[in-house]
Amino acid sequence: MKNRYVRLLTAGVVAFLSLWIVPLWASIDPNPELHLDANFEIPQDVFPTPGSLKANVAFWEQVYAEWSLGQVALHDADFPALVYEVVQLPGKVQEVLSRDQEETLRRHRDALSGRLARIAGAAGEGSLSTDDRALRQRIIAVGGVAALAGAADRLRAQRGLRERFQRGLEISGRYERAFREAFKDEGVPEDLAYLPHVESSFQNRARSSAGAAGMWQFTRSAGRLFMTVNGAVDQRMDPVVAAHAAARYLRQAYEELGSWPLAITAYNHGIQGMLRAKAQYGTDFDRIVQNYDSRTFGFASRNFYAEFLAARAIARAPEHYFDDKLALEPPLALDSAVLSKAMGSQALAALYKVKYSELVALNPAWTRRAARGRAKLPAGTEVWLPAGTLSHASEEPTAPAPQASGGVTAVAFVPQAEVAAPSPVSVFHIVRRNESLSTIAERYGLSVATLRALNDMPRHRHTIYAGQKLRVRDAVEPVVGGREGDRLIHVVQKGDTLHMIAANYRVPLRDLLNVNRLDRHAKIRPGQRLDIPVVR
Repeated sequence: MKNRYVRLLTAGVVAFLSLWIVPLWASIDPNPELHLDANFEIPQDVFPTPGSLKANVAFWEQVYAEWSLGQVALHDADFPALVYEVVQLPGKVQEVLSRDQEETLRRHRDALSGRLARIAGAAGEGSLSTDDRALRQRIIAVGGVAALAGAADRLRAQRGLRERFQRGLEISGRYERAFREAFKDEGVPEDLAYLPHVESSFQNRARSSAGAAGMWQFTRSAGRLFMTVNGAVDQRMDPVVAAHAAARYLRQAYEELGSWPLAITAYNHGIQGMLRAKAQYGTDFDRIVQNYDSRTFGFASRNFYAEFLAARAIARAPEHYFDDKLALEPPLALDSAVLSKAMGSQALAALYKVKYSELVALNPAWTRRAARGRAKLPAGTEVWLPAGTLSHASEEPTAPAPQASGGVTAVAFVPQAEVAAPSPVSVFHIVRRNESLSTIAERYGLSVATLRALNDMPRHRHTIYAGQKLRVRDAVEPVVGGREGDRLIHVVQKGDTLHMIAANYRVPLRDLLNVNRLDRHAKIRPGQRLDIPVVR
């Protein structure tokens, strides 16, 4: 960013003078130390608003709740709250601008750019008009005299999002309860459930130019760390599954970065990128936003945390921002089952006596090939069903999982295997998402018939559910994982990564590395035994 040295010196002045540029903002709250432990009660507010960000937060509140899609704010990219003009677009406004609208915006932008260049090039105020002198003083008040240079190059257009944000608030009624449960399960602040307002406006079909998809905007590579992404199922498109993945990612980011502003920014910029910023400026978020210089740390990353604070403020008190009464969608109320064998979507609809189109609509994670019956859903796939389907089935093929509030099936993650303490030791496996009887039997060297017999499972039982406890053998030595005395052991499987293992066992990555004397770049191989630190 240009003129960093001068801007650092004027940071205090910026915070004070921004009072006359923007409306009221949220008060500053301290950021108490947060230890992610099962018995730790999260403070009411753990998201501080640094002084230098107050004006930026107010700017994003205007973007989200004041300016409509038909309005475009022309502003300074380095100082977003320095808004020069709000252009009203002509004609009917849609997602994509018409040629007339683009031409209108171009004329306003070119005129303003020329004016800023003229002001920057003036030897003094004497040669400027009264209006230009006033604009010159505004720029100096915000960024100092040095901010005059390059102001024309920093000119940026931001379209209003009022209608989109309002619709996102209505959609959030369907998911908020389930999302908050996901973050609560991971021991992180529940208000992180507001992030989709920033990422996608709660539009589940949203896709970015970088390949991010779904309501939580995971890239394909990041999605594979926490979810199933293959030719038949892309769980990035399942809002509830992706919420659990986002919660685990943010927990890991916080554990590595030690700051919620940094962790939230890492959701946009990546954990490694924010570790580099932290190496230079520690957890001083003010200095990172103002001074961290990286080719990839651009406008979106610098503003991501401010956008989150603005979205959170609006979502917590929408009545203060929107005159219209919101038509909130009702909370999710669904059943779910996990397939024990591969099955086509049409056969699945027939099995549960559910209308095919309704079943496809309830399962956004199904790829187009799977939804059209061209690819079978693999064993272990979790499918969403209309509420009451399992209890009303004439021949119920599965034992339904316990229900969370609102009727959303609770599928809590648990470690891969547990071993009862008494001797002789009985080894139990806790079913994970996307596992089936056949894959579990193969993992433990059993036949499916033997696995059924060990668990008194009738032949007509076709499905198992995540969280179900299955007896897999009577032996002291676990095959996939278990306890040896006070040690919890994980035997590495093909495709496992250190990040995945830490996230799945809900332990900090650094603790997993320390107990096994590994660094974060260490390679692991199938069959390798890893000690899992026990969280007490």
